[in-house]
Amino acid sequence: MTGAVRRVQSGAPWEETFGYARAVELPTGLVLVSGCTSVVDGVIAAGGPYEQAMNAFAVAFDALGQLGLGREDVVRTRMYVTHARDTDEVGRAHKELFDTVRPAASMIIVSGFVDPSLVVEVEVEAFRSDSGAPSA
Repeated sequence: MTGAVRRVQSGAPWEETFGYARAVELPTGLVLVSGCTSVVDGVIAAGGPYEQAMNAFAVAFDALGQLGLGREDVVRTRMYVTHARDTDEVGRAHKELFDTVRPAASMIIVSGFVDPSLVVEVEVEAFRSDSGAPSA
């Protein structure tokens, strides 16, 4: 492996408080995007499970964009939801965004998130197929 690990910050309130990066790119080309929620400019965006999922994926896509990657580079997604009743709406959002990409995907029901008004959190993994990260 050559190159350095690259990290992206999004300015989300918990990144600084908890000490994490929004995304990390490994020299192998694997990009890991931390859990993203429907927090926009530090405020939880209103909406149901579908809207929250779309917002959460938009946060992830922004992080990927900062690394020169896009939705077509996504190889795995994880969707965490707080209620089984929300799986269809979150799944609908996922299909709209990834139907032509078809990443490996998981949807997991959890007991809750840092803020109880959040009902969806997503994680994304992408791969830079040009065999290496651009130099920083």
